Amino acid sequence: DIVPELLGRFAFWLAFAGVRSESRFPSLRSQACGSIDAMEHNGLTYRDFASFARMDDDELARDCDVQAFRASGPGGQCVNTTDSAVRMRHVPTGITVVSRESRSQHQNRALCLEKIREACRRRSRPPKQRKKTRVPRSQKRKRLEAKRARSEVKQLRRRID
Repeated sequence: DIVPELLGRFAFWLAFAGVRSESRFPSLRSQACGSIDAMEHNGLTYRDFASFARMDDDELARDCDVQAFRASGPGGQCVNTTDSAVRMRHVPTGITVVSRESRSQHQNRALCLEKIREACRRRSRPPKQRKKTRVPRSQKRKRLEAKRARSEVKQLRRRID
C-alpha cells in the first residue's frame, strides 16, 4: 500500500491533482511501463538494444514477463470470456507492450515479441555525431551591435536624476 505523507486538510486532493503516479510516488518510477528511464537506469547502450533485436523468439521470450488478460472492445462474447490479450514486459530493457489484435493468445504473444523486437531496433540506432560549430566573427559583431543599440534604448527610458 502506498500512502502519500502530506499534512493539511486538502493535502490528499492536492497530491492527486493532475500529476502522474510515477512522479507522485517515486517508488513507482522504476515500475513505469516502457519508459525511457529504463534505458537510463539500466545503463544500456544502443549496442545492447541491437543485440536484443537480433535475438530469436525463444531467447527473447525467456527474458520477458507475460500476463494474459481479457481484451476490451469489439468482438462480442468471445472477447469477454477468454483471456486472449497479452501484456509482455522485457525485463532487461523495461520495454512493455500489449497486443489484443487477435482472438488467439498464441498469436498475440507472437505479435508482442515482434513489437518488443521493433522497439529494440528503434533504440539500437547509434546517436548522430554532433558537429562542433563556431560562431563567425561577423555574427559576433552584429550581435554585440544589436546589444549595444538595445542598451542605449533602455538607458533613454531611465529616470533623470
